[in-house]
Amino acid sequence: MCGIVGYTGRSDAVAAVLEGLARLEYRGYDSAGIALVSGGRLEVRRSAGKVAALGARVRGERLAAPCAIGHTRWATHGAPTEDNAHPHRDCSGRLAVVHNGIVENYARLRDELSSRGHRFASETDTEVIAHLVEERLDQGLLEAVRLAARELSGTYAFAVVSATEPGVICAARRESPLAIGLADGATMLASDPVPILAHTRRVIFLEDGQVARLEPSGVLVWNASGAEVRADVRTLDWDPERAEKGGYEHFMLKEIFEQPWAIRETVHGRVDLRREEAALGELGVAADRLRSFDRVVIVGCGTAWHAGLIGRNMIERTSRVPVQVDYAAEFRYRDPIVDERTLLIAISQSGETADTLGALREGRSRGAFALGIVNVPGSSIARECDALLPTRAGPEIGVASTKAFTSQIVALYLFAIYFGRLRGTLPEDESRRRVRDVLGVADGVQAFLSSHAEDVKRIALKYVGATNALFLGRGTGYPLALEGALKLKEISYIHAEGLHAAEMKHGPIALIDREMPVVVLALQGRRYPKIRSNIEEVRSRGGRVIAVASDGDTDIRTVAEDVIYLRAESGIMNSVLAAVPLQLFAYYIAAARGLDVDRPRNLAKSVTVE
Repeated sequence: MCGIVGYTGRSDAVAAVLEGLARLEYRGYDSAGIALVSGGRLEVRRSAGKVAALGARVRGERLAAPCAIGHTRWATHGAPTEDNAHPHRDCSGRLAVVHNGIVENYARLRDELSSRGHRFASETDTEVIAHLVEERLDQGLLEAVRLAARELSGTYAFAVVSATEPGVICAARRESPLAIGLADGATMLASDPVPILAHTRRVIFLEDGQVARLEPSGVLVWNASGAEVRADVRTLDWDPERAEKGGYEHFMLKEIFEQPWAIRETVHGRVDLRREEAALGELGVAADRLRSFDRVVIVGCGTAWHAGLIGRNMIERTSRVPVQVDYAAEFRYRDPIVDERTLLIAISQSGETADTLGALREGRSRGAFALGIVNVPGSSIARECDALLPTRAGPEIGVASTKAFTSQIVALYLFAIYFGRLRGTLPEDESRRRVRDVLGVADGVQAFLSSHAEDVKRIALKYVGATNALFLGRGTGYPLALEGALKLKEISYIHAEGLHAAEMKHGPIALIDREMPVVVLALQGRRYPKIRSNIEEVRSRGGRVIAVASDGDTDIRTVAEDVIYLRAESGIMNSVLAAVPLQLFAYYIAAARGLDVDRPRNLAKSVTVE
């Protein structure tokens, strides 16, 4: 989950790498470092803490070079200290390595290297890579990297610079993302495209087992056997400005307010406006297969898993096919029952989530047809699935996912409509109604943000001192309760639980007291009388109820201390609209507590290791 940046070209590589690391800091911020080659010498600077501390040190020394690599770390092996910060050097001090992933056989390799006289200066697994490359450096840096990579078990993306080949960066990957950007007179690499967008939109995503040699003039790519391969160059349609704060205090707040745009982008071109039909051209070649499935399995982690729970309700209702939603980490290890009549839907913002990628591969190995719903084009899941329905939320920098979540719900809803019509289980008039619903989602979110964001802020500030919170819901309100609790705990560090409201009486009601804020999804619908009863139970035990309710429900004020009103809608509108106040509630509490909202402690954006 660490961030890697490299630059070789005509401009100052040090400035480019530091800027890139700042953009990638959502991937890890325990420590940071940079290695540069200038005047035939290798220089390494490292610092515990955030990238800003490294930047101040480097700028104070006025370091500059045409070639450099850098790293921002999320610690796995070894404490977040300067000694354990990347880059790591070999014994001779001629080369330096930055690495994302886990070297699973590092203990054995370290023992073997130590027995051959290598000296280690850190507790990390990464340092073995530097010494493996060192032993083969006389064969050239690219070949040394290729041979070293063959010794490693586990997942990795790593980059190497050496004083023996100034102006060159060599890199390798296995199951951990690495992108290469091609600009005029410069070549870059990074853990994901975000830092590259400031320089170019022409990107190569390295495949598993490939190694690359970067020079200012371009890139050479080899496969694991040492044969040159022709790399696929993609032109990304992401707007670089989407990776900037744009005047907002935090990326998370900006991304909450970008949701109307992200939803419109995800819907764009996927609805036949004249016929009011879902028109998923991306899935056209798979139409015959889609008709044949008798079971759907959705896999994801965290927020993506919550989106999958909402998607389950949608897909079952439109297609009458049973849907199972699994934690990806459980699915891949429990001998799942899938076959060629199973549709496997893998959901991941980054497209690189290690457990979700593993679940995708496990399902496909058993004959399942895999559909990917991802936000990063060219990611591993995007390349390995059989069909792809990308969200178009643009770069999401805040660690706590917001616009990616609501875009995933929209993509799943479009698929549910399309799937139901293909199977003949969704009547035409109902399909048209659902299409009209999805076309109105972005405007509904925009209207709420314009008129009610300050109301949510006012309510949230009342609960800044809370130490525990509950979120309750039924139906699709249950996964929204899970998501609301996750948002609050991950950025405000307030312990929070999301519960199905019906389960309150089976134990959790014992937690209720007069200090406990309880957020309840209480929108009008067939479950409303039940959820209203649950609110009474909480209130009678002193809980402080914050209700997310439908416009016009004045009666809810008699049992709730605070009410956040949404437009009286149904279906997907409720699922997406109700997510927005939960995001804002968590954001305003965390910001008021003075916390680093975009970079919560111990977390990283993309979980690319198990």
